[in-house]
Parts: sequence; structure tokens; C-alpha cells
Amino acid sequence: MSLSARRVTLPTITPIVLQKRVIKVYSEDETSRALEVPSDITARDVCQLLILKNHYVDDHSWTLFEHLPHIGLERIIEDHELVVEVLSNWGMEEENKLYFRKNYAKYEFFKNPMYFFPEHMVSFATETNGEISPTQILQIFLSSNTYPEIHGFLHAKEQGKKSWKKIYFLLRRSGLYFSTKGTSKEPRHLQFFSDFGNSDIYVSLAGKKKHGAPANYGFCFKPNKARGPRDLKMLCAEEEQSRTCWVTAIRLLKYGMQLYQNYMHPYQGRSGCSSQSISPMRSISENSLVAMDFSGQKSRVIENPTEALSVAVEEGLAWRKKGCLRLGNHGSPTASSQSSATSLAIHRSQPWFHHKISRDEAQRLIIQQGLVDGVFLVRDSQSNPKTFVLSMSHAQKIKHFQIIPVEDDGEMFHTLDDGHTRFTDLIQLVEFYQLNKGVLPCKLKHYCAKIAL
Repeated sequence: MSLSARRVTLPTITPIVLQKRVIKVYSEDETSRALEVPSDITARDVCQLLILKNHYVDDHSWTLFEHLPHIGLERIIEDHELVVEVLSNWGMEEENKLYFRKNYAKYEFFKNPMYFFPEHMVSFATETNGEISPTQILQIFLSSNTYPEIHGFLHAKEQGKKSWKKIYFLLRRSGLYFSTKGTSKEPRHLQFFSDFGNSDIYVSLAGKKKHGAPANYGFCFKPNKARGPRDLKMLCAEEEQSRTCWVTAIRLLKYGMQLYQNYMHPYQGRSGCSSQSISPMRSISENSLVAMDFSGQKSRVIENPTEALSVAVEEGLAWRKKGCLRLGNHGSPTASSQSSATSLAIHRSQPWFHHKISRDEAQRLIIQQGLVDGVFLVRDSQSNPKTFVLSMSHAQKIKHFQIIPVEDDGEMFHTLDDGHTRFTDLIQLVEFYQLNKGVLPCKLKHYCAKIAL
């Protein structure tokens, strides 16, 4: 028997080359940056690229937004979403934009669910024993076996008409329904309104002006392949807390555990910008810092909070006095009036100071960056040119506090509490209320800033 050699041809393995595409990302001041990205890049990857290129500190609040100016809508592009897929749904004639900015409320419902799900808006499909905490509500949202039901009145824009109608709505895992008979939840009275699978949830930016909505708390379902404004399913709540509850619940029901994974593992990208290729930038929190005393022969940690605060205030005052002298005539001390004027104007270079913006604009900026406790900005008062206003968020509401100038022995001070606590300048005031609640509903935590790319 003769043996013959047989040639075996192995299949050729062709490497998959991902196509690249140039995308343009805008910041709040309308500056933009072009990025060449692979087709599988996620929203989180784009944020990470911009954070690294601009040397920003990554505190997990940076977010990519889809902005549709022709219909006045905007939405968060979830961290795991493919950016190129989002762009593929844009029409050729549409002037849509990607925006890069902070949103402190993106995952806030995982930290403080009590602010997002008011008791009067939540019920359950099965009977529950005793009261259910907000944390348990969140766990039920993430479970595939049970579901909470969000319910309440919303204004709905009638299809093909300019009029709006107040209707009772119910949000379930299978979709959004409305009742044809008052607040009845009987199956025969429920009519299907929209699902989540083939639609995205958007927030209306100017509902009253753009769509004739009864209030500026609008949101809508937009099908992925929408042919025009007629395909939009417009809704409007009567207050911000209600809108936030509906939108948050829809996000949770649409993405489920994926949102929780985005929150818990912010560096797990799908493209080359994953945690393996990019070392996360450190974010310094107030909990990682300690007060130190270097005045003696040996340094020591100041453990007494009162002593630490007094040392910080003294150090700040000393630094500011030096700064005011430097800002005089190139090192020569100036007159006390000039020094006082310099002290009063030193805040203008701070990222939290927004100069002459209106109350409405201040509220828009805070809402944009998230209604989280302690989000704030300082601005000039429109009603009184000599005063300033601290605008801040607390319990999903925006509050405004007037900062009044007071004079004592020829020196000017700033105060929020009728002169009981005085500050030589706005920087000292802001730093104090970042450490102390004082007369405010909570400490100042995150400042609103317009960043440039």
C-alpha cells in the first residue's frame, strides 16, 4: 500500500478593520472639537477622549448629549450607546449637534432614589407587605420579574393638532398607557401610547414656545426612524419633579441593569478607550483631604474640625491680602479703597461666577447640569446692581439667595444672613458654604461652569 501526501489548505483569516468617522462635539459656549473615531465608539469613550485631551478631572459626571434644535429636544446619550448609531438616525438636512457637558443628575437616582420617586406617583402590580423604601423601588425597577407602576396626570399633544389634553397615564414594563375613563386602571379602559424598544426619550427645551405646551416641563417619545415632527409623541408634566420621575423611570425600564453597570463601572468602554488602555484620572474628593499644621518643628494632622476651619479661614485671608497687594501697581501697595475694589472684583475669574445672566438663564444652566443637591452658581442681581445672587439646587427645586454688601468701619463685606456671617469677598463666601451649610438648605457642592473645548 502506498501512502500519498495530501495538501490541506487553511482558510485565510482576514482581520476586521473598523471604519473610522469624524464627529464634531460642541461645548456650552459653542466651541467645538472634531474627533476621528472608530465605528464602535461609545458615548463614554468619547467623553473619556475629551476629558484626556482637555486635561479635565473625571468625576463621572461628564455626559454626551444629543441636541435637536429644529424640534427643541435633547437627551442624554447613555454611556454604553454607540455614537455612530445615534448619528445614523439624523436626517441630512437637520442641524443636530452633540454636546459635551457635565450632568450631575445622570446617575443620582442610584444614590438618592427618594428624590426621584414620589410616593403618590408609584404603585405596584402585586400587593406588598408594609412600606417600600425608595431603594427597594429601584431594585424592583432592575428586576425582570416584577415592576413598579408610575402613574399620574400628564398633558398630551393631540396627534396632528396644536391642542393639548390632560390625561391619566400609567407606565408599565410593557410600555406607556393612558386611561380613556378618568383614573381607571381596568384593562378595557387602558389604551397603548408608546413602547421603549424603538423609541428614545427626549426632554423638551422650550415646550411652551416651540410646541405650545401648557408648561415648560415637556418630554417626548421619538421613534428611531421618525420621519418628522408628526411622529413625535409629546407629553408635558406640571412640575419638574413629576417630569424627572417619568423620564428616570422610562430610562430604567428601557435599559435596566445596563444603566446600573454604567454607573458601577464607568470605564468599561467597547472601543480602544477602555480602562485597559486609559488609566483613570484621579478625582479628589473632600473626604480624601486632611487639614495639616506645619507651623511647628513637626507637621501634625488637625483632627479638631473647629481648629481646622479657623486655620483654613486665617490662611485664606492671608493669601487674599497678598493677592490684593500683588494686583496693585506691580507689587506696590495701593490705597485701601483700591485694595477693597480689587477684593470685591476678584470673583470674576471664578468658574462659578456667571456675571450678568438672568434668573431664567441661571435656572436653565442648573437644570442642564442636573438638579442635584448643591449644584450652584453666583451671578449679578438684575433687580439690585450692588448685590449678587446665589442660585442653587435642593430637593429638585432651584432656590435663589441674595448676597448683600454691608459696610463696617469703611470696609465692605458680603453676607447671606443679614450680617451675622461676613466675608471680605465672594470667594471666601463660596468656600465657607462649601464646608458649612449655614443658612442654606445644604452645602454648596458642584458649581455650574461653561467649559470650552
